[in-house]
Amino acid sequence: TVEETEQLKELYKLLTAKEFQKRMEGVVLLLDHCKSSPQLISTNIVQIFDVFVLRLQDCNKKVNQQALEALALMIPTLKGALHPVLVSLVEAVTENLNSKHLGIYAA
Repeated sequence: TVEETEQLKELYKLLTAKEFQKRMEGVVLLLDHCKSSPQLISTNIVQIFDVFVLRLQDCNKKVNQQALEALALMIPTLKGALHPVLVSLVEAVTENLNSKHLGIYAA
């Protein structure tokens, strides 16, 4: 629908923003959509997670940590829909295991 298309455009815009605060807003918005409209996210999982995976490797530690914490909350909701993006998610999360930042490592 037109409304869903607009929601996705806004999500992409926030997740790819130059300012780290906007990218953090994008992570929060994605988590909100997962809770309120899991079908929307599941249907567009590859396109959304192509951008979201970048936040799991974000140069800003706050964004990176928030994305990791959000992913942990999204997994139970999205479950099987994550199959097409599982390899890229595992790679991104694995890279964070070497982080010296305790918040990122813990997330």
